[in-house]
Amino acid sequence: MASERILNPLKCWFSKINLKLSLNGRRSSRSSLTPCSPISSCSTVKRNSKEDEFKEVFRRFDSDGDGKISAFELRSFFGSIGEYLSHEEAQGFILDLDSDGDNLLNFQDFTKLMNSEDHRDGEEDLRKAFEMFVWEKGSDCITPKGLQRMFHRLGDEKSYDECVAMIDAFDIDRNGVLDFNEFHQMMA
Repeated sequence: MASERILNPLKCWFSKINLKLSLNGRRSSRSSLTPCSPISSCSTVKRNSKEDEFKEVFRRFDSDGDGKISAFELRSFFGSIGEYLSHEEAQGFILDLDSDGDNLLNFQDFTKLMNSEDHRDGEEDLRKAFEMFVWEKGSDCITPKGLQRMFHRLGDEKSYDECVAMIDAFDIDRNGVLDFNEFHQMMA
């Protein structure tokens, strides 16, 4: 069985990517700025299917584009989010999930992991994902600046105004930030 030390950051990171795709794929009725995903065009913004989201996340891990995630690629991902993962831990994780015995994760292995209800802790995971977007000390809200910083960490440069527009699309109380309840409704 895969270790929780590996699964928890993976689930949180997937939640961030899912949020990124959600923010990019929705049109704000209150703003003239329309965020667009690199996998969809601005003229036809639509909600991505779960499989499309999984493919996008899988591509982030599969840095060499060979259709498989190696222990090295897994370690690189964890290093990029500030988590140390030994080669042995990464290899053990892959061996737990590898269905064809090649010591690599293919897309089907990855999809099984992401679809597994055993690996989703609902509200707790959502709270952890939310907290990854909260950058200002003492705050419990996602600000445009915090959203912009998270996009930057994910390798997607967004302007401050684009982040304001994205938050505006889900800001129920119109205070310019997203609290956990607004974030929860957005992710539902």
